[in-house]
Amino acid sequence: MNEDIQKLVGYRMGQAAETLAAAKQLAEAGHCRDAANRAYYAMFYCGLALLAARGLGASKHSGVLSLFSHHFVKTGDFSVECGRHLREAFELRQACDYREFLEITRDQADEVVTNAEAFIREAWQTLSRMGCPGQ
Repeated sequence: MNEDIQKLVGYRMGQAAETLAAAKQLAEAGHCRDAANRAYYAMFYCGLALLAARGLGASKHSGVLSLFSHHFVKTGDFSVECGRHLREAFELRQACDYREFLEITRDQADEVVTNAEAFIREAWQTLSRMGCPGQ
């Protein structure tokens, strides 16, 4: 993996960590909708990092999710469970952003944040197996 790709992967994983920290703070403060949004983006940034590590990318969220599923989940390089967490977080984020009167509970926010933590851990493990430098 060339140095530019390694830098991009590191940048995206840094975004993921920072965004997850924001999600945790927002959930703790009771800002559940925003916590769910940030938790999704933490996973999304990991997906971008993993795709970049394979020389792939997409311009739309749906494209990233599709490529991630095809190149990581379906190949067995990433767990089906965490792949499902990404899809569920995307759907929740979409609902929060585009549906009226949708309320996210603290339990829902905590769950998506917990799922994002697991996703990031698995992303680091996968990147390690791919020969990417660690945290």
